[in-house]
Amino acid sequence: MKLSHLSETLIGSEIVSLGGVIREKIRNGENIFNFTVGDFDPNCFPIPKELEDEIVSAYRQHYTNYPAAEGNLDLRESITAFIKEREGLAYALDEVLVSGGGRPLIYALFRAICDKDDPVIYAVPSWNNNHYTHFVSGHHKVIEASAENNFMPLADEIRPHIQQASLLSLCSPQNPTGTTFRKEELEDICDMVLEENERRGDTEKKLYVMYDQMYWHLTYGDIRHYDPVNLRPAMKDYTIYIDAISKVFAATGVRVGWALGPKKIIAKMRMILTHVGAWAPMAEQKAVARFLKNPKAIDRFLENFKKEVEFRLQGIYKGFQDLKKEGFGVDAIAPEAAIYLTIQLNLAGKKTSEGAVLNNQEEVTSYILNEAKLAVVPFYAFGASKTSSWYRLSVGTCKKNEIDLMIGQLRSALKKLH
Repeated sequence: MKLSHLSETLIGSEIVSLGGVIREKIRNGENIFNFTVGDFDPNCFPIPKELEDEIVSAYRQHYTNYPAAEGNLDLRESITAFIKEREGLAYALDEVLVSGGGRPLIYALFRAICDKDDPVIYAVPSWNNNHYTHFVSGHHKVIEASAENNFMPLADEIRPHIQQASLLSLCSPQNPTGTTFRKEELEDICDMVLEENERRGDTEKKLYVMYDQMYWHLTYGDIRHYDPVNLRPAMKDYTIYIDAISKVFAATGVRVGWALGPKKIIAKMRMILTHVGAWAPMAEQKAVARFLKNPKAIDRFLENFKKEVEFRLQGIYKGFQDLKKEGFGVDAIAPEAAIYLTIQLNLAGKKTSEGAVLNNQEEVTSYILNEAKLAVVPFYAFGASKTSSWYRLSVGTCKKNEIDLMIGQLRSALKKLH
């Protein structure tokens, strides 16, 4: 049976596919270090107690009907106050749109801005830009970012693609890399966008920037989060922020996200989502509206949450650096933000103890899963080249006592290669 062109050509998530293999191994009794999902084990990282209490209270108060299409007024008021206080961004209530997490907002933004065959610029590795561009039949303008730049795109790499482009998709802190834009790098990109939009004048469609900052609270050490509008106020006319409680409060299943942007674009996104019906649940909206007004609870949660995530990231990073010093073909980029560590498994071409050759990265991924019991996501699942030896390791489900065990099993698996 032939179906739509979209459904016939849409590529399934390689992360979901890998997850199915892992679940099958776990069902068969294997002990897998499953560091693939950008999610949290609630036993390690529960949501804030105050937020949990507010959700329970909201349901008991029977907040179970439809919310407002743009998001409840009290929640949008809380969001604007929270963003103003924490990030210094000033947005009016009609410049805010709430949905069930960040994904519907990203979909609505692509739909609101992009026409068929419009160029869409994004770097790889990155999360789902290739799929959203396919949804709108856009023209993929792909930049393969490099380890030398911590896998963050530079203005000079973007510049050749900007003419006629409708959308530039940026993310910082970046999923899957856990790295961030430096101030000067993002300033250069903003200046380029402003210059291009000045050139286009009043007759051409403008170049807009989607700025996914889902992890922006989760930076470590001296790393600081930067955003387009604070660096260049004129970018407010062209920037749409995507944000949510999903990562900052370990609340991926609570499903409350928001977009901030120009009134006209937010209104169009709202219309699209009205037909899709991707609203955040009423009770969760009421709970988040109240919780965002509790700065002491937020600060208390973030202090402990960030400490626990960073401990895991730094512990695994140190383990990989130790393995590198021992001469194994692995590496890692020092953690900067989010819940991800960028690791390298440069093992293609190696032979196993049985004499089998690891011919490509897919075989490397399988070997590490089967021998070290370590499940990580290859960057080629995020659009990078199939030959890329880099991977995303997520610590959201990592228990502290697993770190040394995992490094030990990885060392044993590496010793079997020659």
